[in-house]
Amino acid sequence: MKKLIPPYIRVLFIFFSALGVMEYLIDSGDHPAFIKYPMVAVFLFVLLFLLIAIEITLNAVNTITYRLLSDEEKAKLAHEDSLSLKDKSWYKNLMQRLTKTVPIEDEKQLLMDHDYDGIKELDNNLPPWWVYLFYACIIFSVIYLVRYEIMGAPDQETELKNEIAQAKIEVAEYMKTAPDLMDEKTVTLLTDPADLTTGKTIFDTNCAACHRADGGGQIGPNLTDNHWILGGGIKELFHTITNGGRDGKGMIAWKGTLKPKEIQAVASYIVSLKGSNPKDPKAPEGDILVDENASASATVPAADSTQVK
Repeated sequence: MKKLIPPYIRVLFIFFSALGVMEYLIDSGDHPAFIKYPMVAVFLFVLLFLLIAIEITLNAVNTITYRLLSDEEKAKLAHEDSLSLKDKSWYKNLMQRLTKTVPIEDEKQLLMDHDYDGIKELDNNLPPWWVYLFYACIIFSVIYLVRYEIMGAPDQETELKNEIAQAKIEVAEYMKTAPDLMDEKTVTLLTDPADLTTGKTIFDTNCAACHRADGGGQIGPNLTDNHWILGGGIKELFHTITNGGRDGKGMIAWKGTLKPKEIQAVASYIVSLKGSNPKDPKAPEGDILVDENASASATVPAADSTQVK
């Protein structure tokens, strides 16, 4: 059997089989396990070294053993090697166990009594491989019946729905921390000075021409007062910058020029401009921005400290 499969084929087969099993069992994300985890690469290197060493050792043992054989044993071994696959003794024994065939000269013992127009029938037993496969199908069907019909395990449709639901949850969690997948639903206000400085740089480069460097407004509206045409919150600003303003006369969409992280930075910088009172600002446009948190707190009546409980 060894001579049917060359040593380098055996080594490569075992090595890549081990590699495939490790890649399947180890969760390494978008990168191969042997790249993300150096110990996996070390293990594979040691495995490859051992496989090569074993093949070299076996080859040396076979060479020494062959030299110790007598001339008669060498001739017998050479005869075995010259036989085709079907003529080899191990192959014949394997097929005999799988099929339980009876030699042609002994078929008379299997003849049944009936004869139909000269057509005779042999009373052969079923091949063992067929019988074993039949029993395996019965065992599988029993396990399947118990698992899915009695114990109520999820079927393929249910598993698909569960996988889709889990995938949606994972995508939503990923989008919360993935800057390039941010949208107006997941964007948050940045207050760190470094982020605001980045936003100011983007604003000066792309927005100052229409809104002035101080945000007081020129062609575009004033960004420092409480009047907003399309909303002045971080989510509304992100949406407006991304998709553009009013059709025909509003601002262009910047989603093709700026990345979501950059739009978040410039939108946060614009929010920070509120109340800065630049010189000669443009007249207010739009509706007054109402702070929902402030209005909600204002509607709560203050407790009377003089009331006697």
